[in-house]
Amino acid sequence: MKLPFPRGLWTPVSALLINLLWVVLAYEVCRLAFLFENWDTYAGQLSALSPMLVAEGILRFDLSAILYTNALYALMVLFPLHLKEREGWQRSARWVYVVINTLCLALNLMDAVYTQFTNRRTTLGVFKEFGNEGNLLGIMGTELVNHWYFVVLALALGYALWRLYVHPTVPEGRTRPRWVYYAAHVVVLAVYAFGSVCGMRGGYATNVRPITLSNANEYVNRPAEAVLILNTPFSIIRTIDKKPFVTPHYFTGRAQLDAVYSPLHVPADTLTVRRKNVVVLIVESMGREYVGSLNPHLDGGRWKGFAPFLDSLATQSLTFEWSFATGRKSIDGMPSVLSSIPMFVEPVFVTSAALNKMSGLAGELNHEGYHTAFFHGADNGSMGFLSFARSTGFQEYYGRTEYNADPRFGGDRDFDGTWSIWDEEFLQFYAQKMKEFRQPFMTSVFTASSHHPFRVPERYAAQFPEEGGCPLYKCVRYADMSLRRFFETARRQPWYRNTIFVITADHTNIPIHEEYRALPGLYSVPILFFDPSGELKPGRRSGIAAQIDIMPTVLHHLGVKRPYVAFGQDLLSTPAAETYSVGYANEQYFIIKGDFLLLFDGTRTTAVHNLRKDWLCRHNLVGKTAVQPALEHQLKAIIQSYMERMNGNHLTAATDPSQRPTSH
Repeated sequence: MKLPFPRGLWTPVSALLINLLWVVLAYEVCRLAFLFENWDTYAGQLSALSPMLVAEGILRFDLSAILYTNALYALMVLFPLHLKEREGWQRSARWVYVVINTLCLALNLMDAVYTQFTNRRTTLGVFKEFGNEGNLLGIMGTELVNHWYFVVLALALGYALWRLYVHPTVPEGRTRPRWVYYAAHVVVLAVYAFGSVCGMRGGYATNVRPITLSNANEYVNRPAEAVLILNTPFSIIRTIDKKPFVTPHYFTGRAQLDAVYSPLHVPADTLTVRRKNVVVLIVESMGREYVGSLNPHLDGGRWKGFAPFLDSLATQSLTFEWSFATGRKSIDGMPSVLSSIPMFVEPVFVTSAALNKMSGLAGELNHEGYHTAFFHGADNGSMGFLSFARSTGFQEYYGRTEYNADPRFGGDRDFDGTWSIWDEEFLQFYAQKMKEFRQPFMTSVFTASSHHPFRVPERYAAQFPEEGGCPLYKCVRYADMSLRRFFETARRQPWYRNTIFVITADHTNIPIHEEYRALPGLYSVPILFFDPSGELKPGRRSGIAAQIDIMPTVLHHLGVKRPYVAFGQDLLSTPAAETYSVGYANEQYFIIKGDFLLLFDGTRTTAVHNLRKDWLCRHNLVGKTAVQPALEHQLKAIIQSYMERMNGNHLTAATDPSQRPTSH
């Protein structure tokens, strides 16, 4: 770039700083694009934020990411040898600068879309989660077409960095002694390195810890807003080689910890044994918002949702006033629903803890003589579900391979072209296979059609048109219709009336109402317990149901008397006031109990909200409510027990370290 300034001005240091300034400005362009793409989600929250505080947070995290990702480029510019003055070296430095920074800008723009589904910036764990998927290039290609304007913006920003690039001055002659040249450049490099390390850490004081993702919450009012402060390169860098499960020491001994909380359940000998089948249906992206009967308050009672069949089934099922997931991704939901293991920090099955001995509904019911099987219509091994099923005790696994091998069905003609067999056909396969199993059996199916890229079979295009400004909602209607057809088939099966059905979702998805854009809404999923025999009484109970409560509730109703480890509660015997849900949102743990939500960053409570009066979480009650100490105390015990058991491989009753077990 030719600039109207004296050539001597552009020393290596000044040229480097000017070029990094262009990157800072490019990051802000990406952040504005992120905000405009997600305007409906964040527009209502912006007025409550402090502009100065937000600006400080953005600059702090962006500088950290930029200094990390431009470390090689800075070294090439400030290299204390004459080698750096050669034309080839300078040309290489320019390419390194443009390519690396354009890639980082592209990651920021990609998250403008992906964050809509996760409500958090992409971390390294996402690459582990989708590492075995063979369809990612196709999905990414589809999104590049759908969001072509981000492709254009990324290319335009990359071109701008190339055109605005300032070349460092190459001295006309070497009039100074070599030792002066080398000494001066070593000092300059050392000073820059010191300043760069301070910027990477987010501060220069020796007592300042390097900033992490959780520090973004210091600049906003609610965890969901932290994505506006963070950037994607920083989020990925900060999770490289990060140990997800670090045991805190809130309690000094096992007895003290177990006196507050223990996930070891020791059932009473007086439980009534019921040899009933168990069927757990996990519906992709079926947020509680989409089921009209679970939201009588929305739109003045006029909200119908997108799931008329689940509406009708909910009236015949046991439901709860509030019901929550523990995470925002499919790989978060599976362990929560089927093994009563919440998502804290990272999904357990993308960490080394995946090698732990663990159990779940399948594993515990294997001991009771049940036949167990897991169903997922995608490629066998997709999303890590095959390894999850095997490690938690499922005896059989039925995926796309097994579906294609069954001559009663259409094979790959029923493949949706991206993820899996269409829900309608695969749920029929599921119903027919259970007819072949000996009773009692425990099975679970994970549907997939209400997943990105949000398509329905061509024959249903007219029946399920797009509505509400989002292609997901027609997929929810299609999934609901597929569930209705599944139950129509199931009712004709000999095993039907001797079965407990549990219907829930892996996580929520794109919200419509403001109530579902706040943290509690972003984690609200339907949880239905349906017993065709009527033995498990239907009705809507007060209190909280969580995904992690499904396993202990079912085991209690079946009268299983073996001890087991589960982080949830039996909802049939726990008083409503004692029910709770826990989870992890934008680098903070949370607990919802009674009327209150408490957020905890691992060291201190950052927020308390009265959900009965403040569902949108606008009024922080830290230090202003008497419930805070008890909630924080309980959450600390749950976190410490979770981390100890993950790191110590104590996730089953047989490996439980407790000397004095307690039941819940």
